Amino acid sequence: MTQLKERLLKLYEENEIKVDIAFFLGGFFFDVWTLSDIDDPVAITQQVVYLLILGSILYFDFLKSHGFISIHRKLERIWEYRQLAVHFLLGSLLSVYSLFFLKSASLFSSLIFILLLLGLMVANELKRVRESEINLKIGLFVICLFSFFSMMVPTALGFVGLVPFILSLTLTGGALYGIYVLLKKKVQNEVILRKSLVIPSGTVLALFLVFYLLGWIPPVPLSIQNMGIYHSVEKVEGAYVLSYETPSWQFWQRGDQNFKAEPQDKIYFFAQIFSPARFSDSVILHWYYKDPVQGWQTTDKIPMTIAGGREGGYRGFASKQNYSEGRWRISVETTDGREIGRIYFDVTKVSEINPHRAFYKDIFR
Repeated sequence: MTQLKERLLKLYEENEIKVDIAFFLGGFFFDVWTLSDIDDPVAITQQVVYLLILGSILYFDFLKSHGFISIHRKLERIWEYRQLAVHFLLGSLLSVYSLFFLKSASLFSSLIFILLLLGLMVANELKRVRESEINLKIGLFVICLFSFFSMMVPTALGFVGLVPFILSLTLTGGALYGIYVLLKKKVQNEVILRKSLVIPSGTVLALFLVFYLLGWIPPVPLSIQNMGIYHSVEKVEGAYVLSYETPSWQFWQRGDQNFKAEPQDKIYFFAQIFSPARFSDSVILHWYYKDPVQGWQTTDKIPMTIAGGREGGYRGFASKQNYSEGRWRISVETTDGREIGRIYFDVTKVSEINPHRAFYKDIFR
């Protein structure tokens, strides 16, 4: 058994980078495969366990790296594998949060934040990061911790906005303060605590605050499942019947994004928005027209109340009868101005009514 352990340890040391990457990818694909609803109790429990284990490893790693504790001789071999656990847990948590943020993100407004989060996933496996001081790993842990609270708080409260964000920031800060108090009992050096814990943690939280003010943080747990432009939307026996002219083979079009408007035609916008059970909030359907001289101009802001718990997402629509020919866009936004999704379409006015105009129909139950 001893020889087997030595051979495995030697194999790991000879292929350390490859093994670490394999564990990171293992954590990522494991959570892609097992990704469930954001309010699933099992998934939430798993995240809590991962965060506790990761925080515990970093806690003892912090103390050991600064010479405040030593690892018992019998545990030294096990301790050498801690980086594998850190990479797996960080890869798993960052992948979960990246996927949830990606589902809720409008890439037009949240692209920088999403790219940053995905970049951190990759950076986690760079040799420089793996060999870095403990403060960088603490920074990644704080990102995971805040991501957890920023998803759980609005899910528990049933709405998104400034209050859930501030509460998420406060809970993250509270958890970090608890860690600070525990470390201070063993580490009397304020400089070390400030450099390795307070500064990286404060920097991450400050960045999240800036990103929120810029509207870059996606409004988890809301996500657009489907949206499109149509000539009519009817509700028949609980189902929505959507009429459009665009042939079905043009799969890249969502309804009539090239809208040919005959006299008396209305423009209908239909959306399916996912939210967890017991969720009750409102979104704003923000209509813009691209003026040839002044650029994008707001024409309407139509509130739409959404209720959670439906697997297919909450369904709703809005219509517009007075419009100009040209380029349009509709942004689905939260009440605090964060964009969930947007769609562009062009309106071309036709002066005569075509009695032979044919429509395709989609049914959403």
